[in-house]
Parts: sequence; structure tokens; C-alpha cells
Amino acid sequence: MIELEGVPELIDPVMVAAFEGWNDAGDAASTAVAHLDKEWKGEVFAALDAEDYYDFQVNRPTVWLDGGVRKITWPTTRLSVVRVGGDKPRDLVLVRGIEPSMRWRSFCNELLGFAHELGVELVVILGALLGDTPHTRPVPISGTTSDPDLAQRMDLEETKYEGPTGIVGVLQEACTHAGVPAVSLWAAVPHYVSQPPNPKATLALLNRLEDLIDVRIPLGELPEDARAWQVGVDQLAAEDTEVAEYVQTLEEARDTAELPEATGEAIAREFERYLRRRDGGGPTPPGGHATEGGDGTYLRDNPSGRPRPPKPPKPGGGGTDDEESSEE
Repeated sequence: MIELEGVPELIDPVMVAAFEGWNDAGDAASTAVAHLDKEWKGEVFAALDAEDYYDFQVNRPTVWLDGGVRKITWPTTRLSVVRVGGDKPRDLVLVRGIEPSMRWRSFCNELLGFAHELGVELVVILGALLGDTPHTRPVPISGTTSDPDLAQRMDLEETKYEGPTGIVGVLQEACTHAGVPAVSLWAAVPHYVSQPPNPKATLALLNRLEDLIDVRIPLGELPEDARAWQVGVDQLAAEDTEVAEYVQTLEEARDTAELPEATGEAIAREFERYLRRRDGGGPTPPGGHATEGGDGTYLRDNPSGRPRPPKPPKPGGGGTDDEESSEE
């Protein structure tokens, strides 16, 4: 462990983690943690020793110039802390890095050591997977835990997954065995438009995190970015009849399977988020605030000419990561 600034004293801390790689379709999860770090101006206080956990032929270091001096940035996992203000301030410990190449148990033990030292009350791990979901509908977010009591108390699913897993699954189980409450939040990213970034999935993860830990998260330009992303994919899909037909098939399946999304519980949850944002004193994001799944229903169109995502491949041109679809 490389100590950068020493360990701060925190208020009711929650650890929020995300890792680039297998658990991060569309970079949705790592971008969510990066957004928190940026909006709340996180201060890095520690980093894991890169040589302990990374294969540099897989995750190569980068060289850059700093005032004419060449420097190297090594792939690693860094920890920063941000303070959420308000009537009941609390701290978030943000863990952002790359899925390690080796020594996963030691990797998790180091993170848990920090969680214990900092008095972390809850660990929330963000992930994103590829799925058969249409880009035109709210992003499905699943919250899972291995703790049955926590599942009941926080209205989560108790995970029943069996099969290959990534660092998200390993870290969650390590937390469970160490007696640290842990939750995983997963966003489903359309497999036919999986290229990063995916601001709509990032927005959906942040909305669910906001509900889970009861804080108001400043969204910045994410709502507009999510709307622009969807408009861009709409336009690209319209140019290919096969893709358009495939999206329509996914829409019909989704609408049939998820009619409960329109229940009073979902509406009440959205209204609670609205009240939290209003009472927090911050203005509603331009064009309105995001809906439950981050679908941008209340958002205005964005004519700013943002880059559109690459054209999605035709259905059947590439498989989804089916083994991820049931991940924790």
C-alpha cells in the first residue's frame, strides 16, 4: 500500500467502488465513481501498489510529459474521500481502479483493511453488464447482497448466482465473510451498443445509489448527456432496418415482462427523489431531472452536436456476455 496523504477521520462513511474491465460494460460503473469524485472534488489519500496486482503487459503504464519531464502513470486502484454536505453530512470513500490481474484475495483484504480502519458502515460496489435490453427504455438496475437481513432491510435481492465471477463478486463475498455489509448495484447495458461511454447507464446507477444511501448526488451534465446519447442511438438504429426491428422486439419483450415498473411503488420512489433534490437546495438539472431508470423522459433534446456513439452491429454479429447477465 502506498500512503499518499494519510487516513482522514470520517463521518458515517460509505465505501463506493467500481473497477474497469469485465465488470464495467460501457464504462458505466467506473464513470459513475469518477463523476462522484469530480463533482465533490475528491482527495486521493491512498493507492494500492501496482506491482502487487497488475500484469503490465495486460494493463500497460502510460508515459506523459509534465513541464518537459517524462513521467509514468501506473495502472492501479486509488482511494479518495469526499464529504456530502447538508443537514446530515457524511463521507464517501471512493474506490476506483482496474480489475486486478492477480492476487485477488490479497487485493480484497487490503481494501477491507481500509474499510475497517475508516469505520466504513456499508460497501456499495457498482457494476455493469451486457444484456438484452433496449436503449429506449429505462436502464434496468439490480441491487443484490449475500446478506439476507440486509436484503430485507434495504429492499434488495439475495443473490443466488452460480458461475464465473469478477472482482465485484469476489469483493462482495469478502465483505460478507468479514462481517462488512455489502451491496452490488448492476446496470444492464444494451449489447448492441456496448461501446463506451454510456451516460444513460451511469445516470441510472447514480440514481439507484442515491436512493440506497439517501444522499443527493449532483448530476451535472449527465442528464443532458444521457438524452443526447439516446437520441444519437435512435438515429443510428433508424438507419438500419434490421437493428430497428430488433430494438422493437426487445421493447415488446421488456414492456410485457416489466409492467410492474409502473406501480405505485416506483412512482413513489421517483417522487421521493424529486423531494430530496428540491429540499437539498440545488436547482433541478436543465430540462428537468432524470427518471427512475435514467431514460430522460423529462429532459429536453440536446442540439449541441455531441459525438454520437458508433453504429451498433447487426443482431447476431456478436454475442452477449451471458455469463455476466446473472452476476451478483
